[in-house]
Amino acid sequence: MKKIIALALALCMTNVHAKEIYATFTVFAKQGASLAFNSSGIVKELHVDIMSVVKKGDVLATLASEDLVATNNASKVTLKYAKLDYQRHQGLYKQKLIDKSMLDKYAQAYEAIKAHIEIEKTQYAKTILRAPFDGVITKRMIELGDVVSGQMLKTAFNIQSESARILVVEFDQKYNSDVKIGDLFLYKVDGDETQYTGKIFRIYPEVNGDNRKIALQVQAKDLKVGLFGEGKIITSDANNTSVADSQE
Repeated sequence: MKKIIALALALCMTNVHAKEIYATFTVFAKQGASLAFNSSGIVKELHVDIMSVVKKGDVLATLASEDLVATNNASKVTLKYAKLDYQRHQGLYKQKLIDKSMLDKYAQAYEAIKAHIEIEKTQYAKTILRAPFDGVITKRMIELGDVVSGQMLKTAFNIQSESARILVVEFDQKYNSDVKIGDLFLYKVDGDETQYTGKIFRIYPEVNGDNRKIALQVQAKDLKVGLFGEGKIITSDANNTSVADSQE
């Protein structure tokens, strides 16, 4: 880290093309989502709470689903006998005791119940709320026994990436032609004297009409979401891209 900052400062002193451009920033989670059930029911189980660290696919909460399980069990019994009927009539067809249309009726019944069971599996899956990515739960808005409705989706949890952060940085539009992807950003969080550095990896394609500023993104880690601060973009010409690349 210190080596990167020293290289950036050396660039400013030795290269007349380099500029220091003042910028402000706000910290956002790299990933964030509001999670809700895509089904109606009563909250039966809660597996996480605020500040729970989860992995992609972890079960967060479930709805009561006993009726769906019972229906699916009944469908499996129907499937068992539909299959036997179909296999039996296959034998009769091979013996030329029934025609193809009769066999097709039993084949259709067998395939229809298989398709119905797949629909039931999908309905059951909707009673389980899972984490869409690795992260940490930041809010919980449901309790055991709450009724949720698929017609009026209610946010159950907010989740954000655990440590990966994005700085949304804003700078004056007059420097539009100077700032490039790969330039360094040296910054401090408000109230913290620690010097951080990052590399610009995305520049927004338009100017904010309200403040006439351009936004860009810099990756960071472990900073609290919502923090803000200020810093300086260290620009470089094509002959000095190696300085920016030294961060990698």
